[in-house]
Amino acid sequence: MIRTILRSAALLMSAAPGLAMAQQAPWNAKDMPVSHRDRVYASEQFSNTVSVTDPADNRLLGVIKLGDPQPMNFSPLYKGQVLVHGLGFSPDGKTLAVVSIGSNAVSWIDTATNTVKHTTYVGRSPHEAFFTPDGKEVWVTVRGEDYIAVLDPATYKETGRIKTPGGPGMTIFSPDGRYGYVCSSFNPVLAVFDVATHAQVGQVAQPSPFCPNIAATPDGKQAWFTLKDIGKTVAFDARPPFTILKVLDTGPITNHVNFARTAKGQFAYVTVGGENAVKVFRTSDFTLVATIPVGKMPHGVWPSGDGRRIYVGLENADELAAIDTAGNTVVATVPVGQAPQAIAYVPNAVPTGPGTDNLQPLGTAGKALHLTMGPIGGKGAASSITLFDQGIIQVVQSAVTGLQPKKPYMLVLTANADGSGAVEPLANFMSNPAGAAIVNASGPIRQIVQGSTATPRRFLAVAEVVNGAPGRIVQVQRD
Repeated sequence: MIRTILRSAALLMSAAPGLAMAQQAPWNAKDMPVSHRDRVYASEQFSNTVSVTDPADNRLLGVIKLGDPQPMNFSPLYKGQVLVHGLGFSPDGKTLAVVSIGSNAVSWIDTATNTVKHTTYVGRSPHEAFFTPDGKEVWVTVRGEDYIAVLDPATYKETGRIKTPGGPGMTIFSPDGRYGYVCSSFNPVLAVFDVATHAQVGQVAQPSPFCPNIAATPDGKQAWFTLKDIGKTVAFDARPPFTILKVLDTGPITNHVNFARTAKGQFAYVTVGGENAVKVFRTSDFTLVATIPVGKMPHGVWPSGDGRRIYVGLENADELAAIDTAGNTVVATVPVGQAPQAIAYVPNAVPTGPGTDNLQPLGTAGKALHLTMGPIGGKGAASSITLFDQGIIQVVQSAVTGLQPKKPYMLVLTANADGSGAVEPLANFMSNPAGAAIVNASGPIRQIVQGSTATPRRFLAVAEVVNGAPGRIVQVQRD
């Protein structure tokens, strides 16, 4: 331990100009250079896996299987997890807390052996779980209800509940461990709690109800949260009276935010799914300094232990993208499981040994068909579609952009590539205020859109809704 501290201090003192000097959010930890002892984890909601990547060479080591895909998980006797989604880790890097939305579970995973130590079941539709900076509690936002479930990581038991506005989306803690910031996914208010007493000590007005993600800056001065429904990101003072500092227009399907502090300053990295990009803002003056194309539907984001890299999960590409923060360019992509959601970079997750025990190959978790849609005529933003293979059927997820705000639409199949001919509805949806939406359906869609001698090919499209039926086709499949 003493040797590790001395080595980290020596690296900080000898850092040359231009080297990263970031602290690992959210626990104010010292810089740790990227090594084979580190791990990048991604929670994947359609394959129900957690992928494990070695960041030293950006190599997928395997996956931790927490459940089965459809239709096996439909059985009344099914005991695995469904919709593996949220991801947090302990300050000592020894434990992951993985949230499965559909099965209301927190799976406690040992990072050294990649095994599930225990499963704790909580209330309806939990979203994220984070350890307090002292490692003594885990706060689980139970988004389907109106409270935080407080868990003891030593016994894995629920020890209390903290009342919140309905639909708490996520909690992040100030680096000093004093405050817990809890945004909401259903109400336009963010609540601030004193971690020691669990008492509410402040609140912040959200410009919209749907916040999926929040992060605190390494210097402890700011907290940022994203608003997926209106395409904005909000920065506020992390200390009383928690004043809003800036509301940024970041783009449709704004997903997650996290930070890196380098020799050039402290920067926020925001994933924008509708633009397939990560936007980089300087936290001192909120200036946009870079827009990084990364691939289809960037979602979760987390920095390396020294801030030299930012890792991004690509939800509709089944990949992990590694960004070099010095040049803000993608330097590697890694195949992972289906629809990665939350990302966690854990420095020194595997202190000894190879750290590959109990991992399984990617296998069917890496099988998907990737398509795009766009306006008729070929001009305008492209909407991404991914067909996640679940055997005979697929889970279809479309990240649709470029629509009229707050209007009803349908995802449909058409007889012809130009949108003409017979139309078959798949899923109804409403565009959000940013003119975007995430649309899901399931069925043997891959076989239909690829066609065969026995089945005429059909094409995915988006139609307006008129009196409950498909109307004018506004987007058509391009692939």
